Amino acid sequence: MPREVIAIFDVGKTNKKFLLFNSELKLVHQEEKIFEEILDDDGFAGDDIAKIESWMQSCLSGIIKAGTYIVKALNFTTYGASLMYLDGQGKRLTPVYNYLKPMPDGVLGDFYEAWGGVEEFSRKTASPALGMLNSGLQVLWLKKKKPEIFSRVSLVLHFPQYFSNFFTHKMVSEYTSIGCHTAMWDFDNHRYHPWLKEEGILLPQPVSNSTVTDVVIEGNLIKTGIGIHDSSASLVPYLKATKEQFILISTGTWCIFMNPFNKEPLTAEQLRKDSLCYMSIQQQQVKSSRLFLGHIHDVNVERLNKHFGVVAGHYKTIKTTSEKIDRLLKNNQGRVFFRQGVPADYVDSSVNLSHFLTFADAYHQLMLDLVDLCMESISLIIPADDQTSVVYISGGFARNELFVRLLASRIPGKEVYTSEIDNATGLGAAMVVWEAAFGQGIPRMDLGLKEVIGRRGV
Repeated sequence: MPREVIAIFDVGKTNKKFLLFNSELKLVHQEEKIFEEILDDDGFAGDDIAKIESWMQSCLSGIIKAGTYIVKALNFTTYGASLMYLDGQGKRLTPVYNYLKPMPDGVLGDFYEAWGGVEEFSRKTASPALGMLNSGLQVLWLKKKKPEIFSRVSLVLHFPQYFSNFFTHKMVSEYTSIGCHTAMWDFDNHRYHPWLKEEGILLPQPVSNSTVTDVVIEGNLIKTGIGIHDSSASLVPYLKATKEQFILISTGTWCIFMNPFNKEPLTAEQLRKDSLCYMSIQQQQVKSSRLFLGHIHDVNVERLNKHFGVVAGHYKTIKTTSEKIDRLLKNNQGRVFFRQGVPADYVDSSVNLSHFLTFADAYHQLMLDLVDLCMESISLIIPADDQTSVVYISGGFARNELFVRLLASRIPGKEVYTSEIDNATGLGAAMVVWEAAFGQGIPRMDLGLKEVIGRRGV
């Protein structure tokens, strides 16, 4: 008997995934693909959109024809800061422009000053000045640097909505993609920022993430969603499954600290320290901060490996105890690896590793320093009237016992849990179209929670 599922395309910067979730929110099928990048019309590498489209069609068609599953709904989640430009017939006009492209001189000019200065504009749009990472400013770049293309642009779509449009031919927008450091949204007045209209940039009015369109694919009627930004998608399982106010720490190469319950506007100081706001599916700001945690960890561990003559991955064997954490915190004399802050290349070569007798000693201190950096980032998203009682840690560092126990020891007033949800972004994308697919409330789900004990029961 074929099983009913929701199909999700999770388009990451490196990995592209095709996922199927059954009626119990369990992942029952996964395909993963890495595509070679191609050069855009400026010679800069970016995603091969034509091959991704072809792969999506093949995946969906193949799973329907196989007959093992009945696809009730389809949705999309992608990385942010990426746009597609469509002409009057809905055809794309450009390649995917990579947000890592440098913003050339002469584009922004007096732009920020015209809209209140860089600090006020960044505060109002909850978008630190990040060049091409502010996807709205990519449109300004296209207008100024490629006017012949811009003159033919009828509509601009964010990446998740472009993939939805590929199947539905509907032109829509939604809040999570707009609210992702795009410099497009006026968080003070909850609307598009007026600079877009002033520059003749047309975007659809945003609609709810639960919006679906009936599409017939291979003879099957499939309720097709409008897509969702990946960071906001990763929040959905927690917003749907817990009643407590919480902070989510999503760890990996980048560590994102998210507080969906902080209503305070961003300050200029927070913006300078790499804070920003995402937008939740409830159309509320999600005060967030970022730390290049995974990369900083990896390059410093590599230095420790060489000094102590251990193999890569040795740090995964390090065990800790409450007694050792107690001693480490009690004898803490401040940072060792980042005494002068985090260097541009993330490694302070002046640190004398000979002061450590063993790799384990050095690694404990490194993790103590990294947790200290995390606490600085967490402080940026804690409001004056903080009501959060729970902290969830997800991603790769949730499996690092030393990291989570040290972090829990630094947050004694809150319950700290690790959460192991595979494909959380894909799951979030499935959950927002759940009721459209199955006509009922979302079933109770397991967040894979495990309480973290810091120091001697704290």
